[in-house]
Amino acid sequence: MRLDKYLADMGVGTRSQVKEKIRKGLIQVNGQVVRTPEQKVNPETDQVSLDGKPIGYVELEYYMLNKPQGVVSATTDRHYTTVVDLIDTKSRKDLYPVGRLDIDTEGLLLITNDGDLTHRLLSPKKHVDKTYYVETDLPIPTDAGERFAVGVTLEDDTLTMPAKWESQTENSGRLTIQEGKFHQVKRMFAALGVTVTFLKRLTMGPLQLDPALETGAFRPLTEEELQRLKELG
Repeated sequence: MRLDKYLADMGVGTRSQVKEKIRKGLIQVNGQVVRTPEQKVNPETDQVSLDGKPIGYVELEYYMLNKPQGVVSATTDRHYTTVVDLIDTKSRKDLYPVGRLDIDTEGLLLITNDGDLTHRLLSPKKHVDKTYYVETDLPIPTDAGERFAVGVTLEDDTLTMPAKWESQTENSGRLTIQEGKFHQVKRMFAALGVTVTFLKRLTMGPLQLDPALETGAFRPLTEEELQRLKELG
């Protein structure tokens, strides 16, 4: 791997910024100053440093985030803090959220740079369960479970896939869906004549939101969690 790519991947700077640092003699490989951006390095065996500070190479990263309201599910935004901005211990510069949560929706979000895993989780063919805790302004119709189970027709005449509803109070419960249309949960409840006032994602496939993770906090996935995700096939 080229030295400039190695450093750019690890967020040291843009390619041009990295090349400038290299040419200024700020980068060392195995203790020796290197001034050529095209220098080849082995991420597994070579030791790369910036001003003597080691820059280890990480190929893939996986974080569980308990997304807060007011933060957008994006990598960059001119007006709002993004979910990637919250991961302040990340090594990679190419992390992104797997799927999206509305700006006013809280809960489980996976942040990674693993494209294969992202495809498995988001592919419509995989039918990955996603469970949400929902609160509404008015009592939810008592036949919501039956109606969701056969699919409801949204305002644009789209018929949703069957979903599972577990009522908790007359104004709250858990909804499990297997698709991710734009504002889908809110639109499904609108089809029942009620408005969602609070929404929080609890699960995505086998991944469950860590109850110990405060809103806005994050942590790396455990090996067990990662293995379960990769077993999705």
